[in-house]
Amino acid sequence: MPIESLPYILALGMMYGGTVLASRFAVGQFAPTTYVGLRLLLAGTAHGVVYLFSVKRKRWPRGKEIWWKSMVLAVFGTAIPMNFLVTSLQFQSSGVTAMLITLGPAITVVLAHFFLADERLSVRKLLGVVIALSGAVLMLVLGESGLPDVSKVNPLGYLLVFLGMISSSASTIFVRRSMQNLDAFDVSSIRLWTAGLIVIPLSVLVAGFDLSAVNRQGIFSLGWAALAGTFFATLLSFYLTKTYGATPTALTAYVTPVVASIGGSLLLDEQITWGIVGGMLLIIAGITFINRKPKSMTEIGVREGV
Repeated sequence: MPIESLPYILALGMMYGGTVLASRFAVGQFAPTTYVGLRLLLAGTAHGVVYLFSVKRKRWPRGKEIWWKSMVLAVFGTAIPMNFLVTSLQFQSSGVTAMLITLGPAITVVLAHFFLADERLSVRKLLGVVIALSGAVLMLVLGESGLPDVSKVNPLGYLLVFLGMISSSASTIFVRRSMQNLDAFDVSSIRLWTAGLIVIPLSVLVAGFDLSAVNRQGIFSLGWAALAGTFFATLLSFYLTKTYGATPTALTAYVTPVVASIGGSLLLDEQITWGIVGGMLLIIAGITFINRKPKSMTEIGVREGV
């Protein structure tokens, strides 16, 4: 790993970790679907500004292929996982959720074994999957929620994260198989707007559109998640991958849960127990096994934060 990439790795990990914290705070004021929908539209608007004022006069994407594929990605790679992950924060701490999100590469390598001919599940990868999943199982068995006022964990929170990561990992496979020739920024713009325009009407039908409980801190949390955690983090991730390769980008997965856990403890009165620490170490150890081989497909995700 080039030492010059370290500041970018830390910055990206802090953006993602800070976004988990912002989302954890926001679910106390927004309905999860309302928060996700507004966040997506704000991030999409930021992308639109780039098209309007780009020095190189970047044009809005055209062509049937990029649109229908990006719309599929919007549903399964953005709308579904983001709603599931944000909703899970109603049942557990930001630290626990961030650690479970780190399981993404473990889920991806299993799916890749069945759907990608060049990504077979080796003994090393299988061992990494088992170790990483054992960390999640340990926290679930110990009843770790990370919340001070919850005596027993609600398994629904863990289930929502797991289902969200399956959807996100399936999207990673889809990107690898059929979208590698498409412009990443154009794809991201379409998926953000599409996902937002899907989630907002759904939120109105399911949860209404009540913003009466939202204060300045809630607005700041929404703005951080939309701009720092989605828009700028996406740009930084693209730059990091393009300049230094996929491996440094993958290392942000180790920074994010640390930032979310420590930040949650300091700012949101969340708990860090020995069970949570043990689960985190197992998950990180498992992902280290999986990502040992350079430039593996599992290191290149479609992540946009929680």
